[in-house]
Amino acid sequence: MLTPSGLVVGTLLSAPVALSALGGTRRTTLQLLGVAMAGNLLAMVVNALRDGLTPNDLGNRAVSMLAALLVGGLTLRAREASLRAARLEEESRRLARERALRVLVETVSGPYGQAEFVARAAQALRELTGAASVEIGRVDRAVLRAPHALAPAGGPGRLGTRLPLDVLARPPGSTQVWAVNGGDTLLSRLTRPHEQDLLLIVTGAAAPPDVLAEAVQTLQPLLDRTALLDDLQERQAQLQARGEVLQDLVYAFSHDLRTPLMANAVNMRAALRGAYGPLPEAYRATLHNGLDANGALLALADQLLLVAKYESGDAQDEARSVALRDVVLGVVTQVEPRAQARGVTLEPVLEGVRVRGQAHDLRRAVQNLLDNAARFAPPGSTVQIRLRRDGDEAALSVLDGGPGVPPGREATLFQRFRAGGAGGGTGLGLYLTRRIAEAHGGRVTYTRTARAQSVFTLTLPLEDL
Repeated sequence: MLTPSGLVVGTLLSAPVALSALGGTRRTTLQLLGVAMAGNLLAMVVNALRDGLTPNDLGNRAVSMLAALLVGGLTLRAREASLRAARLEEESRRLARERALRVLVETVSGPYGQAEFVARAAQALRELTGAASVEIGRVDRAVLRAPHALAPAGGPGRLGTRLPLDVLARPPGSTQVWAVNGGDTLLSRLTRPHEQDLLLIVTGAAAPPDVLAEAVQTLQPLLDRTALLDDLQERQAQLQARGEVLQDLVYAFSHDLRTPLMANAVNMRAALRGAYGPLPEAYRATLHNGLDANGALLALADQLLLVAKYESGDAQDEARSVALRDVVLGVVTQVEPRAQARGVTLEPVLEGVRVRGQAHDLRRAVQNLLDNAARFAPPGSTVQIRLRRDGDEAALSVLDGGPGVPPGREATLFQRFRAGGAGGGTGLGLYLTRRIAEAHGGRVTYTRTARAQSVFTLTLPLEDL
């Protein structure tokens, strides 16, 4: 600034000041431009008082100030273009991921048994993650067994071989997806209601682990319904003998309804994550309502499939030992977010008891009771969940302070399409709970206490020791 005006170098010092803003923020760039302009003006005044002011001096200062403005303007435009390109690239990646997830849902959705589901899932996951290979199989005593699939087919697989410990054991604190072999192999699990888990082995994935985690979350509910579909397909001959209507019901709700609902849910979640740009709050609320409605329809489809299973006349598979406390805790975890959203607290006090039966069906019976309690209990209240031994039986009681069943409706409470509580419902939940209880040698009852509490009690025979 104090360099004599005859030296052009002094007038050009403001350009590097503007150039130094290239790595900063927009605000920093504007601040440095202001410093450059102020420095030039101050230098012009100081030099004019010291050496006088000539047209040449004015020209030098003007050139210096214009250079700073030009560099600063170009800096801002370059930064904006870079940020815009980064946003477009991120949006492109997000849209590509959502398209891939939709393809995954469409590939594995349908009237498939678990073997076909596993084969389709392996191929779809390989395409989604860009992996060198994807292998899926049931883990039984550290050995990989059927249902099993390997993509691409014909490669070196692990079917029938003992798996190493680092593949079997999930590291403490790991997420749904964890890595072994220096990160070259990604692992995850798909749980099954009353069978061993399915192990996913993804080798040489090009996509990050969160892509596989999102795919596993998408596949899990489809696998659950596939297990139920397997049970129904085993009785296909009986269903055909009992009428074409029941058969149409099974296939309609296993494919024609579920597939578009799952695809629609993927689209709505993508919109909520910003795949199509920012949305007004009113639109976001509408999308959340749509997801809730989708979930209700999928739950109804599951209930109708179970009704079809029990109405077929031979709904019982081979009974297995079931830790009823674990089943109830799993349902509490699932229902708790919905209850908390209404200001309702779930308070479980559970003894460890074991019964004989089907874990998936018992889970549905427990979920029906807890869903009703969480829906009808007044905000700010507590739903008490008690599991205890009662002689040679296990008794699960669900107490809530809701309005209860209207007088005269108790007799039909557990019949089909006879919803009895405030707000109604599909009329299948309590009926299905009764059918499941009876199929397991138990019962479900309703009482109203003197303290105006509704009590639903599911009673089941204890497992013989």
